[in-house]
Amino acid sequence: MATSRTIFVAGAGIGGLTASLALAAKGFRVVVLEKTERLEEIGAGLQLSPNASRVLVGLGLRERLSSRAVTPDAVSLMSARSGGEVARLPLGEAATLAAGAPYWVLHRCDLQAALQAEVADHPDIELRLGCQFEDAAPHAKGLTVVHRSGMIRQPDLALALIGADGIWSTVRQHLFPQVKPVFSGLIAWRGTLEATQLPREYASRRVQLWMGPNAHLVVYPISGGRQINVVAVVPGSWNRPGWSTPGDGNELKNIFGSPRWPGPARMVIGAVDAWMKFAMFTLPEGGDWTRGTIALLGDAAHAMLPFAAQGAGMAIEDAAVLAECLAGAADSGEAITAALKRYARLRRARVTRVQHTARRNGTIYHLTGPAALARDLAIRAMGPRRVLAQQNWIYDWRV
Repeated sequence: MATSRTIFVAGAGIGGLTASLALAAKGFRVVVLEKTERLEEIGAGLQLSPNASRVLVGLGLRERLSSRAVTPDAVSLMSARSGGEVARLPLGEAATLAAGAPYWVLHRCDLQAALQAEVADHPDIELRLGCQFEDAAPHAKGLTVVHRSGMIRQPDLALALIGADGIWSTVRQHLFPQVKPVFSGLIAWRGTLEATQLPREYASRRVQLWMGPNAHLVVYPISGGRQINVVAVVPGSWNRPGWSTPGDGNELKNIFGSPRWPGPARMVIGAVDAWMKFAMFTLPEGGDWTRGTIALLGDAAHAMLPFAAQGAGMAIEDAAVLAECLAGAADSGEAITAALKRYARLRRARVTRVQHTARRNGTIYHLTGPAALARDLAIRAMGPRRVLAQQNWIYDWRV
């Protein structure tokens, strides 16, 4: 394979597929390596605020996503202490017009399917399923990328390699073997149910965030409103291989039992038939994201807690900035190395601020006793529009 204008991307998740589309839009040929034989997103729902949806719309995905996504009318901040709504933050079409891009909630597999379909239609992107990245080394004409399909091990030449292969990144292990994911002490229980299983007021087009003692609950519609995504976050331990396992719903019902949690929250928990438990790992801040003509993107670089609803959003933003930086670089190792360093420099401060915001949000959500009362009173005093305005620095971002 010729080196000219070819970039390899390891990982066909949300970040990797978005990066391939963004790079192809800048004139690169892209080869995506994905170790699984089929693309199956782990998890259930996700939120895409305007900073992320704006990038996807710019890449031509509005039509593919608009029929699968839901534009919520509001975010309802709910308090287990008071038993009801503390504030309702307005979203909907008015917020979409103001931001110039939608706030979407959707199933992860719907987003990945839309990205995969867009990739399949692009003549300059090749998606290789069942193909595992193994090694990379500098070459006189660029970078040698070694990958394996079954028993066949093959080297190819490329301008650069982008590691978008998640928190357990093989590319990061190759570059920085000393960097390891760290368990946060929190477990996310994820499940879905049919919207018809809940009373209409609890299956409306809004995001409900229930804040409670040492735990919180997030509920919102996905799959065009036909299903409801439920995520419960609680403290826990993790002593098993991997980072996900089926969960016993009775254990969660006990955690969210009365009198600490009100009836509506317990009703949602009880309506889910099957749960998966996900250990929440993060990466230490301040590590390197690049070395030579290799760079990390998304969770491979900066896996964070999801309490700002920006994990996917930061990967999508990374992809857009990466493509912009590489678009202006000459096809030489020195120029590509400089472009990748610039990408990391441009992204680091914003991503770090989001990481800190997510950690702070988790603390606020889980307050107990008088601190929870003070939180609820402060939110009410600020009012919904001022509370929502605190997110403007996230939502108004543009590449």
